Amino acid sequence: MAEFLVIRLDADPDAHASWIVVDSDGTRRSPPAAGPLSEAPAQTGNHQVIVLVPAGDVSTFTVDLPARGARLRAALPFALEEHVAEEVEDLHFVAGKRLANGKLPVAVVAHEKMAEWLSRLEEAGISADQLVPESHGLALVPNTLSLLFANGTAMFNDGVDMQFVMHDIGPVDVLSALGVIDGHDEQEEDEASRHLLVYGEPEIESRFDRDWISLRSELDSVDINLLPDGPLPRLAVTVASGVGVNLLQGRYGEKTDVGALIRPWKWAAILLVSLSVLGLAGKAVDYYRLTVEEAALKEQFTSEYRRIRPTDTREVMDPIGTVTSLRRSIGGPTAAAPVFLPSLQELASALAANDAAEVSVITYRAGVVDVRLSVPDVATLDQIQKSISESMRFDATIRSTDRVGDRVNSQIQIRETGT
Repeated sequence: MAEFLVIRLDADPDAHASWIVVDSDGTRRSPPAAGPLSEAPAQTGNHQVIVLVPAGDVSTFTVDLPARGARLRAALPFALEEHVAEEVEDLHFVAGKRLANGKLPVAVVAHEKMAEWLSRLEEAGISADQLVPESHGLALVPNTLSLLFANGTAMFNDGVDMQFVMHDIGPVDVLSALGVIDGHDEQEEDEASRHLLVYGEPEIESRFDRDWISLRSELDSVDINLLPDGPLPRLAVTVASGVGVNLLQGRYGEKTDVGALIRPWKWAAILLVSLSVLGLAGKAVDYYRLTVEEAALKEQFTSEYRRIRPTDTREVMDPIGTVTSLRRSIGGPTAAAPVFLPSLQELASALAANDAAEVSVITYRAGVVDVRLSVPDVATLDQIQKSISESMRFDATIRSTDRVGDRVNSQIQIRETGT
């Protein structure tokens, strides 16, 4: 279970601070203590540190904005500039977690105050995980008005989304300012606004005795809870449960330590980089070697080519094309083997054995001979086809036959075997 050291700063920089250790379930892990801020670090241990800053220096609003992240931070000053007295450039705007009604609580504080608080913490050797307005430690209780009196300050919330702080004022004046009492119409008042929960030091009971009498006659209930140890324990258990707007966002947010993230992978990264460098170096060496070999082979080929064609002094750009051209010029293997005349010889031999056949057309293209002839019957045509094919060099294929009168017109295709 997470434990937190909650430190409450006083508005007076020279005044003592107070602190207490609590867990996220609201259980006290140490008695409250007070003293110079420099004494608080001895209590930190491994606890997360939440610092409560004076409520009077922070204004709290609620806004209904759908944006998130950086867009939300950019929109907040424009949404609230009419509600703050200072220039927005001098103020720090921070949003918290959305409330049950969907609105966002927003804390607004001067950059000057942020610098002052962080300086005080730094001088005391304290590194805060969260900076939260102390008024946010007064929990929002549904259907209940809540008041907390501490050091002349009254912290108030309506249990929904309204929170504010007033100084040197009594409970009757607070509720009168809200219109909860004095002249209200009981028929129109919501029952949720008729219950008051009060926290404060023991002296508030006698200090505001007339106010309590008046309020008990006006409201349905007034529940007073005295805080003999001061307000810190009550505020601490609330913020330790995750309630409150953390002011350490934006320019004051935690900076990512890239070095710390990389440090565990240092040697693996070095090994990876070394292997990459070696791989690139090897490829560079191979490329250089192949370039040298290519230049030597090109020089050798050009020298041999000049011996064959001494008159051609052009640079040889395509060695394969050059070799093909040489083969064709000397009748090498690339020259097309003669087909037409030998095929005619085989056809003539077949026709000599079947003198009743008559040739009408002979065509030749791409190594294929097409013969159109007229024969007295299909048997004669079959004999001619078999006679040509028996040569084993050519294949004869009957492509078509058509009887016209007492003769048969046909087409035979002759091509080299295997083509």
